[in-house]
This record gives sequence, C-alpha cells and structure tokens, in this order.
Amino acid sequence: MFSATLQNSKKLQQICRQLHSAALKVAVSPQYEESVTSTFASFITDIRPEHLSEVVRHRSKRMILDNIGVGLVGTTTHVFDIILQYCQDLHSSGYGKAAVSSVYGRKDLMLSPTLAAYVNGVAVHSMDFDDTWHPATHPSGAVVPSILALSQLLSKEKRISGEDLLTAYNVGIEVQGRLMCFSHEAKNIPKKFHPPSVVGTMGSAAAAAKLLSLNREQCTHALAIAASLAGAPMANAATLSKPLHIGNATRLGLEAALLASKGMEANALILDYVPGCSGFSAFYGDYQPKSLSPAGEDYEFLLEKQDIAFKSFPAHLGMHWIADASVSVRNRLINHYGSFDPSAIQSIVLRVPVSKYINRPYPESEHEARHSFQFNACTALLDGQVNVGSFSEDNLHRRDLHRLLKKVVLEHPEDNVANFDKMYGEVVIVLKNGDVKIGRTDTFYGHWRNPLSRESLLKKFRSNALHVLGEGQVEDVIEIVENIESVSDVSQLPLSLQ
Repeated sequence: MFSATLQNSKKLQQICRQLHSAALKVAVSPQYEESVTSTFASFITDIRPEHLSEVVRHRSKRMILDNIGVGLVGTTTHVFDIILQYCQDLHSSGYGKAAVSSVYGRKDLMLSPTLAAYVNGVAVHSMDFDDTWHPATHPSGAVVPSILALSQLLSKEKRISGEDLLTAYNVGIEVQGRLMCFSHEAKNIPKKFHPPSVVGTMGSAAAAAKLLSLNREQCTHALAIAASLAGAPMANAATLSKPLHIGNATRLGLEAALLASKGMEANALILDYVPGCSGFSAFYGDYQPKSLSPAGEDYEFLLEKQDIAFKSFPAHLGMHWIADASVSVRNRLINHYGSFDPSAIQSIVLRVPVSKYINRPYPESEHEARHSFQFNACTALLDGQVNVGSFSEDNLHRRDLHRLLKKVVLEHPEDNVANFDKMYGEVVIVLKNGDVKIGRTDTFYGHWRNPLSRESLLKKFRSNALHVLGEGQVEDVIEIVENIESVSDVSQLPLSLQ
C-alpha cells in the first residue's frame, strides 16, 4: 500500500517536472530568439562563402599567410620547444590518441587536433610578431591554428574546401571584432585582460563551430563553453607565458566547439547583459552588447571597414611608432652631421602614451625587450632599424645600448593616448652641444592606415618561412593561400607547413 502510494507520488512529481520544463521552454523561447547570443549563433550557422566581399577575401588571405609565416619562424623559439615537449609527453602518455594534425616546422610529427592547435598557437605569438587589430587584439593567431588542425580531423570523413576554411576564418575574426566593440575600454591598450585570451577563445570556438557545421543551438553552447575557458591577465605580458595566451585561445576554443558537438551545454544568454549575473560581461566594466545583423549579401564585415596592422619586426605594436620615429631622427642627425655619434647625445626624450607594461627602462629578457619603449628606441637609434635579430642575447646586453638606455626619459603628452588608432611616437634628441632634433611617427608602415604592399608582405613571409621550410615549399604555401578558393581539400595546407 505504502509502496504503491510512493510510486504514484513519484509519477506525479515526474509529470509536474515535465509540465514545468515545457512551460519554462515556452516562456524562455521568445527571449532566446531575441537574445544577443542567439544572433551570434545564427550568424555562425547562416553565413556563406558568397557573403564574403572581394575586400574581405583579399584582406583575410593576407592575414592567413602572414600568420602562417610568423608561426613558422616561431618554431625556432625556446617557448615553442618547451610547449612542444610538453604536448609530446601528453601524447605519449595516452592523451589525445587521434594524432591527425600537423605541427608547424616538424616533418611527420602529428598530434591530436587540440594539442596541435595549442603548440602552433604558441608558435604564432612566441615572438609577438602576429597581426594586430583595433580595438586592440591579435585576431588571426587564435583562429588559424584551430581551423587548420580541425580541417585535418574532418578530412577523415569529408573534404574541407578552401572556401569552407576562408568562411570559417572570417567567422572567427568577425566574432572577435564584434565582441571587442561591446566595450569602450576595449578600444585602448588593455590594462586588465589580454584581449586575444578573451575574444580569441570565442573566435576560435566560432570558427571551429562553423567548420563543424554545428546548428544554432550547438553554436550558442560552443560560445558559452568558450567563455568559461577564456581570460588571461596582462601581468604575464613580457614573460615566457604570454604566448600561452594565444595557444590556449586556439586550443580551448576548438575544445569548446568539439564539446558542443558532443552535446555539452552552457548558458544560452552568455553574451547578453543579465543584471546580477555576469556572463561575458565579466571581462569588461562597461559592457554594452549589441545583436549581430543577419548573415547575407548585405552584411558588412568589420574587416571590410577596418584593415589589419602587420608588424615589420617582432615586438608589441606600440614599439613600431617609436622605432620609426627613432630612425627618422637618426637620419636627421646623419644628414646634418654626416654620421650618428651616440656619445654626442645628452638625453633622449620619448613622448609616448601611458602604458605601464610597455614602459621597461632596462629589459632583462627578449620578452621584456619586445615590450620596452626604451629598448626599441635605442636599438633603432644605434642600428637604424629593429629586426628579428635585435632581441638576441648579444644585442640585449651590449654596452652601447645600455649607455643610451641611461639617457632615456619618458614623457606622456595628454594628446598621446594609449589607443592604436590615435597614438603617435615622438623622439627628441638633445645633444651635448645644445642642438635638438625631433622625429615623429603618426602612422608607421604596416599600420591599417598605411598597409604593407603585396611585395612587402611576401618578403616578410618568405623571410619567416625560410627558417624552417625549403624555397619550393615556401612558394607552394604562397600559391595555396593566395588561391585558396580553388583548393578542394584544404587539409593539405597544414601538411605543407611541416
């Protein structure tokens, strides 16, 4: 009797739960349909190759080629060696047995897709040589290694075309750009979170979700899962750990999409502003989310309106203003006196924005040097340029450089803001004889207002890629990327990078 009553009670509770669940679904559904998050999910699923304009195609192919190049030269670094050994140890212990994805610059070495994405992502940012956008982030590094690794996994079942890859790439770039626009503070050089560790993880998840052909609900969950895996503090800038930010973004975004494809769920309002319960708003103090317009031929990608900045040497983007200004004033001294004499200098004044993590008077490592106004200015003054070799141990500790570093003073004019679209670099040389020479750069070569020519971009790519690939391989990669729309099986591209 008691048993029967208990059983009936359980059935009644079950029915009530089902009714409540159904009612809740009806009540929440309209809100879900209109949410900011759902518009992003719809965009990911609905965007098609034909929606990419010629401008977007042109710019994104340049970005992909440059990112592959900096990834290849990045395989020559100490941090890459550490992470590669770590991933190989994980693989040999049984983690990620599906060794189907290539490692840049390592012939015949394959890892699981997430580990390959991780190690290649670290390579991309190991020298701080990758592209930079506005608002400030490194958009390509979090996406390219992810979708290349995933294309090799998916090729076991179907061919992924170059058009598929190009579309997925632009989904990842667009999602990052739109998320950065949710915050006014994100427009400036960051103080709290390193942007690619935040929006990059989301971009990787979005691009992977597109390549996986996830439905709208799954795309929503992929973004929400990725939000739980995002974020790294700016305190680790200028350390050996900073490249991990990009590596983690590409790896964890890919994992989020793969988990969503397996049925993992998360908050369907992750991008929306929900008072009293932070979602993606946790990363910004002034969060104002906006719905994404429906995908279609009339959709205007941010990449159409805002080109990208390519670096001519491997350092924080802010260093490129001050290096160009230093070369300019150096040339003025040579033109006036016939030569450049460091001993004739009384003081060096750098007029730069306030940004604590790139104000490093005496850098002690290559990573600190890549984030030092003082180091890059003095190196450009001494050598007439800054390049890959400028950050070697020998150059870092040379006496002439340290004599100049002691003469540097920073000034922060009110009109020189920490914003990559508005800042400038000015170098004032005061000589012992009283003469003063000034060099100033408002827009360096490679900035989105002054883009690299095709010849300059190819020169940079060849220089980087030739560190690990043969000349024939390098030219093949250029051919593939520049004509990626005609590639029927894009999984061959990562194989050509070994």
